[in-house]
Amino acid sequence: MIHWHVARTHAHSESKARNNLLRQGYEVYLPVCRRVRTHARRRETVQRPLFPGYLFVGFDIENTRWRSIFSTIGVASLICNGEVPSRVPQGIVESIRAAEVDGFFDFTNPVARLKPGDSVRVATGPFAGLIGRLHSAVSKNRVRVLLEILGRQSPTELDMSEVDAV
Repeated sequence: MIHWHVARTHAHSESKARNNLLRQGYEVYLPVCRRVRTHARRRETVQRPLFPGYLFVGFDIENTRWRSIFSTIGVASLICNGEVPSRVPQGIVESIRAAEVDGFFDFTNPVARLKPGDSVRVATGPFAGLIGRLHSAVSKNRVRVLLEILGRQSPTELDMSEVDAV
C-alpha cells in the first residue's frame, strides 16, 4: 500500500527533485501557491512551493526500492525516524490537495479573504506604508480603507493591487 513520505530538497530544487522522482516512477506531490512578486516597480504573479525545500513522495515501503531516493538529483534526504522514512498521517496530503484545488493557496488577492474591520497596509502610491482598516468593497477592483491621516479617520478609495493584508 502506498503511503506518503516527505523528502527534503536542495535549495530551490523542488521542481528538479519532483521531475527526477517522477522519472524514477515514484508518486510525487509538490503543493504550490500563487503569489504576487514585486521587483523594479513591476508586479507579476508567480507560483512558488507551498513548503519551500520539501515535497511529498508516495511509495510502498515494503515493496519499493526506496533507497534510490537518497541519490536522486535535487533530493537532500528523506525525513526518517531512525533509518525508516516517516509516514505522513493519513488524509493530510489529500486535504492539502483539496485546499489547493479550491484556491486556498492563491495569495494573489489577499484582500478578497479580508472582511470589514481587518487591518491592511497600503503597498504603493502616496499612502504607501500606512496601515488602516478595511471598510468596504466599492467594486470588484476597488476597496474603501479607513486611514488615520492628521489624527482623524479618513475614508480612502484604493485599487486592490495597492493594498496588502497585514
